[in-house]
Amino acid sequence: MPGDTLIVDDEDKIRNLLSRIIKLEGFTVKEAADLKSARKIVEKDLPDVILCDVKLPDGNGVEFVHEMKTRFPLTEMILLTAYGNIADGVQAMKNGAFDYITKGDDNEKIIPLLNRAVEKIRLQKRVIQLETRFHKDYGFENILGESNMIREVILLARKVSATDATVLLMGETGTGKEIFAQAIHQGSKRNQKPFVALNCSAINKELLESELFGHKEGSFTGASKEKKGLIEEAHTGTLFLDEIGEMHIDLQAKLLRVLEAKEFIKVGDTRATQVDVRIIAATNKNLLKEVEAGKFREDLYYRLNAFTIVLPPLRDRKSDIPLLANHFLKIFSEKTNPNVKSISSDFMDALKKHNWKGNIRELKNIIERSLIVTNSTELSFADLPLEFSIDDSKSNILSAFDLASVEKLHIQRVLNHTKHNKSETARLLNIGLSTLYRKMEEYNIQ
Repeated sequence: MPGDTLIVDDEDKIRNLLSRIIKLEGFTVKEAADLKSARKIVEKDLPDVILCDVKLPDGNGVEFVHEMKTRFPLTEMILLTAYGNIADGVQAMKNGAFDYITKGDDNEKIIPLLNRAVEKIRLQKRVIQLETRFHKDYGFENILGESNMIREVILLARKVSATDATVLLMGETGTGKEIFAQAIHQGSKRNQKPFVALNCSAINKELLESELFGHKEGSFTGASKEKKGLIEEAHTGTLFLDEIGEMHIDLQAKLLRVLEAKEFIKVGDTRATQVDVRIIAATNKNLLKEVEAGKFREDLYYRLNAFTIVLPPLRDRKSDIPLLANHFLKIFSEKTNPNVKSISSDFMDALKKHNWKGNIRELKNIIERSLIVTNSTELSFADLPLEFSIDDSKSNILSAFDLASVEKLHIQRVLNHTKHNKSETARLLNIGLSTLYRKMEEYNIQ
């Protein structure tokens, strides 16, 4: 808990007494007799807490609080005065002082005050670290890819993030629509405000209406108290509506009112609630076809379609697969199998030839699964699921009709599973141990 402290007082006895008291509690202490000396120490060492007298030879401590808090907002200031002065105390607190106490009589208060000030600083620094990490994790820097296709999409998203425009993200499942939504939010002026996400396909109509718009107490059975909806929770921030194409058409009218009038009505209420929220929607459906089929409101479609970004499927940006695969390898190897350091060429070739119907999400899952089953320090083709050997593309590494290749692959996988325990492998394969050795020799399995 103890931190660095600076005592600023022109009275040597007071300064030395405070210094002894504070040092006994484990704090590092520096001293200054005037503001000029104090400024030099602050600029050089930047203490956590400054204990400062109000009356000093070259200035006023109350004004010094304002100067320090403006330049070094994480440094806390505690003012000391020989005579309690309410006006000075009020102004000191307005200027950002942590506290204002009387010298001499309040020495027993110094240590608890210092501890509270240092705890506040620690929490503030933690918040900054978390915000920095959040921005790193969810900003545009977190979107991986070097292909022209993904670069163009990122450029579009960066441009629209600086505005308040409604955004519609379109793309197949697993292409990273929520990651883009978070990056757009982080790149906007709303980035210090809430980012609230809702998957419209995961909740039925009645529950979705309550979740989205909130409800009044007693509006339906079980509504024992008033509840804020997610739109209200996202006030001044961003609301991300994933799978917007699954939203019931009755609720679409209420969402349209939010977009057009910046207001909505809670379930069971008669008055409108004003809201300031940016909407980012996402879908893997063709909304225009949904409009033609009468499943999606045309007016809502055109409101959402103000700025559309189409995310490319992974099969159209296969040059990004090595970058993504190695990224997931680094993430999951630390948690799952730290011995694995690399990806073999045959493993990577298989990834590049795969169709990737599940896109980036599928790639992520494949890397994690392969790390679990491998018995090597390098991911190899044998660590991939069976569908990679019986793929529906014509450029397979193994033919679906090549029984020997499939058998070899299966034996290798069972060996990996048993960590090369031959007896256990033979038992699981339901063959004799001598047969296993013969097949390993035949297929050149090490």
